[in-house]
Order: sequence, then C-alpha cells, then structure tokens
Amino acid sequence: MAELAKHTGKVPPQMVEEDVASPWKEAWHSFRKNRLALIGLFIVLFFIAIAALAPYIAPYSFRDQVLADRFLPPSGKHWFGTDDFGRDILSRVLYGARISLWVGFFSVLASAIIGTFLGVIAGYYGRWVDGLISRVFDILLAFPSILLAIAIVAILGPSLRNALIAIAVINIPNFGRLVRSKVLSVKQEEYIMSAKAVGMKDSRILFRHILPNSITPIIVQATLAIATAIIEAAALGFLGLGARPPEPEWGRMLADSKNYLMHAPWTLFFPGMAIMLTVLGFNLMGDGLRDVLDPKMKN
Repeated sequence: MAELAKHTGKVPPQMVEEDVASPWKEAWHSFRKNRLALIGLFIVLFFIAIAALAPYIAPYSFRDQVLADRFLPPSGKHWFGTDDFGRDILSRVLYGARISLWVGFFSVLASAIIGTFLGVIAGYYGRWVDGLISRVFDILLAFPSILLAIAIVAILGPSLRNALIAIAVINIPNFGRLVRSKVLSVKQEEYIMSAKAVGMKDSRILFRHILPNSITPIIVQATLAIATAIIEAAALGFLGLGARPPEPEWGRMLADSKNYLMHAPWTLFFPGMAIMLTVLGFNLMGDGLRDVLDPKMKN
C-alpha cells in the first residue's frame, strides 16, 4: 500500500485510517508491556464488574438487618462477617463499589469538563481573561482540598450528591492549570499561527486543533484524579458528610466500624481494603498511561 501511494501520489483511505489509529495502537502495545499498569487495569475492571453485577452476586441485601447475627466473624455463611446491625459486610462492600466509583467517575468528569473549558479559554485568549481565571484557580488551590470540600458540603448540606459537587469543585483547578499550560504551548506552533493567518475562526482552532492535541494529559490526570476522588469521598463519608445511612458507602462503613476495631476488626478491614485496592488500581493504571502518553517519559 505504501508503494501504491509512492507511485500514484495518492493516499488510499485505508492508509489514512491506519496512520490515525497507529499512535493509539502503539500506546496500547507500550501499555501492555508495563506489568504494573496491567495489574492496575485488572483491578479497576474487577471493581467496575462487581459494581455492575452487585445485585446479582451479593448474597444478601445491603439493607437486611439480623440483630441475632451481630458481629459474626467471617465464615461460609458470611464471607466477610457481619456488622453491628447483623448486615452482611460482603454485600455492603459490593454495593459500596457502586457508590464510590459513581462519585469518582462523575465528579472527575464534571471537573474535567469545566476545568478544560476554563483552561482552554485562559490559555488561548490570555490577557485579563487569563488573569481572572488563573486567580480563581489560585484561590481554590490556596485551601487544603479536604477542608474546602468540607466547607462546600457544610454549606450545601450533607448528602452524597453534595459530596460529589464538592469533589468536582476542588478538582477543577488541577485540570484548568494543566490544560492552560498545554494550550500556551500548542498555540505557539506554526500550524496554529497559519490557521489564524488564513482567518480560521477561534472556535474551530480550539476544538479542531488545540484541544485534540491537549487530550493526552487530560486522560492521565483524570485517571489519577479518580483515585483521589474516591479517597475524598471516603473521607467525607467517614466524617458523616457524604452518603447517609443505610447507604453502604465505604467511608461511612469505616466510620460505623471504628468503635468495634478491637473485638470485630473485620468490620473495618474489608471496607478499608476495598478503598486501598481501588485507589491502587487507578494509580497504577494512571502511572502506566503517563509513561505511555507523555513523550517526556519515553526513553
């Protein structure tokens, strides 16, 4: 096919498709060579699967209370034991994956969309627009993220939805500053200058040229941000500012179990392990994506 293009001077459509797809194929091949990244991907897919299949694989309802079965240790009947209300911990951990992943995905999706939009505007137009948006980012970053999240939830009221909003807000500056720096670099390229010279509209330049060339760091940042968002959701739940009882959110389960650590450690161990493994999976996968998609990380 390459010889055909060479002799005829024409590029077949199949060759164009192969050229477009080849960077992503190359990235996938490089990603597969990273064993830790593959482990992270497996962990993430595992928790996504149990979250999706929770109603079908959970042995009990997460709401079922059997007071006669309080604090039963792990056994064949209750693999992860039971809590202070006699609820099956395995079932609650499985359903809790739904809540944690839901908060993680959608809070990061919202912060990525808003942060990317603000970052593109600030980086492309500069001047007072850049100054205004950058100062907003600086103000948000001046507060410790968890304290800012607590303040937002305290204002809006404790609930899972408001916790998601708070986590989305505190992550906006991270995406915004990342995209702004990338746009400042890309807009100096010759093809952008040429597009401006021929009178191409700003919207077309932004969405057809600048944003596609800024997408890889956004993907990496989003993957790592999901891990952070899960921890922040668990922290808010632990403080009683996230999901409300009897919702089986992992952070809330830790808060409910902390008083029984000495005589029923399994009530704390399994939700804690779920948080740790999920965050580890996203971090390993994010590190692998950064190594593959960031040219500076390639040898």
